[in-house]
Amino acid sequence: MNRKNSSIITIVILCLVAVFCIQCNADKPARLIDRHALVTRHNIEWNDLDGQIPLGNGEFCFNVDGTGLQTFGGNTMAHWAWHSFPLPEGVTKDQIPSTGTFQNGRNTGPDIFPEGTSAIRQYMFDNPHSFNLGRIRLVKSDGQSVATEQIQNLSRTMDLWTGIQTSSFSVEGKPVQVETCVDPSADMVSIRIESPLFENGELGIAIDFPYPAIQRNKPWVGNFKRTEGNSTIRMNDQRSDKRADFRREIDDVVYYTTLNWSDGGILKAPVESEPNTWRLEANSVSSMQFTCAFSSNPLKKSLPGVQETEQANKEHWPAFWEKGGVIDLSESKDERWEELERRIVLSQYLTAVQSAGSYPPAEVGLMGIDSWRGQFHMEMIWWHLAHYALWDRWEMADSALTIYERFIPTARELAQQLGYKGFQWQKSASPGGRTAPWEGNQVLIWKQPHPIFFAELDYRLHPTNETLEKWAEIIEGTAEYMADYPVRDQQTGIFHLDPVMPPSEQGVTKDDIFDLAYWKWGLQQAQLWRERMGAERNSHWDEVIQNLAELPVKDGLYLHSPEWEDTYTERNWEHPNTVGVLGMLPPQKDMDFDTAHRSLLKVWETWQWKRCWGWDFPWTAMAAARLGEPKMAVDALLLDAGTKNHYDERGVCTGGPCPYLPGNGGLLYAVAMMAAGWDGAPDRNAPGFPDDGSWVVKWEGLKPAP
Repeated sequence: MNRKNSSIITIVILCLVAVFCIQCNADKPARLIDRHALVTRHNIEWNDLDGQIPLGNGEFCFNVDGTGLQTFGGNTMAHWAWHSFPLPEGVTKDQIPSTGTFQNGRNTGPDIFPEGTSAIRQYMFDNPHSFNLGRIRLVKSDGQSVATEQIQNLSRTMDLWTGIQTSSFSVEGKPVQVETCVDPSADMVSIRIESPLFENGELGIAIDFPYPAIQRNKPWVGNFKRTEGNSTIRMNDQRSDKRADFRREIDDVVYYTTLNWSDGGILKAPVESEPNTWRLEANSVSSMQFTCAFSSNPLKKSLPGVQETEQANKEHWPAFWEKGGVIDLSESKDERWEELERRIVLSQYLTAVQSAGSYPPAEVGLMGIDSWRGQFHMEMIWWHLAHYALWDRWEMADSALTIYERFIPTARELAQQLGYKGFQWQKSASPGGRTAPWEGNQVLIWKQPHPIFFAELDYRLHPTNETLEKWAEIIEGTAEYMADYPVRDQQTGIFHLDPVMPPSEQGVTKDDIFDLAYWKWGLQQAQLWRERMGAERNSHWDEVIQNLAELPVKDGLYLHSPEWEDTYTERNWEHPNTVGVLGMLPPQKDMDFDTAHRSLLKVWETWQWKRCWGWDFPWTAMAAARLGEPKMAVDALLLDAGTKNHYDERGVCTGGPCPYLPGNGGLLYAVAMMAAGWDGAPDRNAPGFPDDGSWVVKWEGLKPAP
C-alpha cells in the first residue's frame, strides 16, 4: 500500500470515528456551565442566631437557627404530620359536613354559612392543621437554654452542594462546632457537635415535644408546657445505651420518634415538671453524634449513623444540582445579575427541601404554620409545582400531584352537593380532602383548570399512552364541571361565568378575564386529550367553548371583568389578572396581542406593586416576555416593592403574610420560560431576556413552556 492510499484510509477512518462520536453525543448537549461554581457562590452565610434555615428532603424539614439546632427557634415539620383539636363542646362528628360547606345548590354568590354554625365553621377552619414534631436545642447544665448573650463569634454556612450546615461559635469563650443535615431519603436529622463544654457537663442537648398550637411568627410552633393530651412514652428498655424509641400521643394522633447517639452519650429521663423533655448529655467526651428520626409508623430497623447520613447528602445534593436545568448569569453586564442568579439557585434549593413530598406544600412550606393552618391551597399548587416541568425535574412534583386522584371522591361529592357535574376541586385543603370554610371557596374557580395544565406539562415530557391514561379520569371530571358551571343567557345564547371571584379576590363578579381565558383553554385541552385517546369530542364542551363570553375590553384595554371598569384606578392592586391572560397562559384565537400588550403597559404604569403578592412579579414577567418586553420581564422579577418582592438571606420570598414559597416557585417558572422560551417564542437564545448585551444567559437542561 502506497503512502497516498494509506493517508486516504486514515482520513476515512478518522471521519467515521468523528461521525460516530457526533451521533453518540447528539442527545447530550455540551456542558458549558460549571455547576459547582454556580451553586456554591450562593451558599447561605447568615450569621444571625435567630435566622432559620430549612434543611430537608421534600417531605420532612428540620429548620435550624444560628446554633445549627433549634435553640432560639425553628420547627420540625413533615407533610404527613397533621392534628385536629377535640370537637367543640356540644358538637358531634356527624355535624361536620364532609365537604367543608353547608351550601346546597348552585352558586349564587359567596359561600353560605347558616346561623348557629359559627363554632363548626371555626372548627373546620382550624382543623386539621400541621404541627411541630419536636425541637432539639442546646441547654446548660441546669437544663435552661443557652442565652443569646452567652454566644459570640458566630459563623455559619449552609453548603448547598453537600446539604450540610455548619455553625461555629463560642459559649462564654469556649468553642462549639455543629454540623447538621437531613437524610435525603428518611425523615431524620443528623447532628455532629463538638465542644470542651460537653466533657465537663456544662452543655447538653434537650429534645422536647410540644402540644400543637395555631400560632404564627413565633420562634417555635407549639405549647411546650402543656401535658394534657400530650405524652411521650419510651417504648424500648431505658437501659439501652445508644437508642431510644418514643411513642408520641397527641389527642388521637400518634407518631414515633427514634433517637440514636454515639459512645459516651447518656440519655436522661424527664423530670416530673417537664415530662415531654429528654436530655442527652456527654459522659467525659467532648463530642457527640446523634440522629433523630420521625415517622407516622414505628421505626423498627436500625437507622443510618451520622457519617452515613453525611455521605448520603454528599452524594444526593451534587446529583440534584447536576441533573435538570441550570441558568448562569455571571457574564452579564447588568449589575443585578448576581441577585437574580442568587434567587434562582436558592429557590431551587428551597423548593427541593419543602415542596417535593407526598402533599402539595402550604404557602409557608415546611417552615412553620401560616394563617391558613398549614393547609395547602389548590389554586396555589400551580405556583408551587409547575416549574418542575420546565426544569426537567418532574419526578419531584409527581407524588404531590397524585392529590387530584386521591381527592376524586371528595371533589365529586362537593360538586354533587352544589348541583354540578364532574369534580369540583377544593380551595384550602388538607389530606382528607375537606375544604376549610371561607366565603370565596365555591366561587374562586381558577383552581379548576390546574390539573389540565399539569397533565399537559406531563404529556410534553412523557407523550405516552400511560400518561394519557394517568390523567384521563381527572381531566374528564374536571372538564365536566367546567362545562356545567357557566350560566347560559337564554336570549343571547352566551355562556357566562357567574358568579366568580377573580384571582385578585376583590369581590364577586361575573366573566372575569383570567377565568374566561383559562376556562376556554382548559376545555380545549380537555377535548384535545380525548382526541389523543381516540375518543370523540364532547359536543357540549364545544358548545361552551364556542359561546363563552368574550374577554372584557374597554378603551383598548382588558378589564378585570366587564363590571369593574375601574381596573386601572381603584382596583389596581392585588393580582393583576389581565397580565395572566397572555403570560401564564399561551395565546388563544380570541386573544388580541395588541390589547394584551397595551394592558401590560398600563398595569406596569399604574399598579400599586407594594400591595401585591410574591407571585405577581413572575406573573408579570411571563406576560412581558411573551409580549415582546424582555427588559420589563427582568425588571418585574427584580422590582423594588418592599417586602412583596424581597428574597431574604436564605432566598425565601417574603411576599405574603408568611415566608411565601409561591413566589419562589413562580420565579423558577418565569426564568425558565425566559431562558428556554415557549411555544412560538422568537428564535434566539433566552428570548425573555434583553438582547442588547446587558444580559448574557447561559443555560442547560431547561424545557420550553407551552
